[in-house]
Amino acid sequence: MDLKLVGKVTKILEQQSGQGKNGPWRKRDFILETKGKYPKQVCITQWGDNIDQNNVNEGDEITAFIDIQSREYKGNWYTDVKAWKIEQGSGGEMADPPPSAPGLTLEGNQDLDDDLPF
Repeated sequence: MDLKLVGKVTKILEQQSGQGKNGPWRKRDFILETKGKYPKQVCITQWGDNIDQNNVNEGDEITAFIDIQSREYKGNWYTDVKAWKIEQGSGGEMADPPPSAPGLTLEGNQDLDDDLPF
């Protein structure tokens, strides 16, 4: 599954680190605001060396390639959105895709200017 989110980095949270059973770890979360009529804010996590390899700054327009993972702990479920790759810019994405044919809109065929009787 190839999941990606396109948007603007609105906030970078403080890096966290610790020691686990597999050795030291570190992670950093950032907030990505998606584009569109109803923008959403998504907290995305970067882990380990990925933080240095895919540096993001507040205000950057990026494409984040993500994995979504849920886990259970004491009867509650927690979901992480983890970035495995970051590309600067929107990757050629358009905010609103063009209609499939000239004159076609979501409201109907109001822009057609022809003399056909049907």
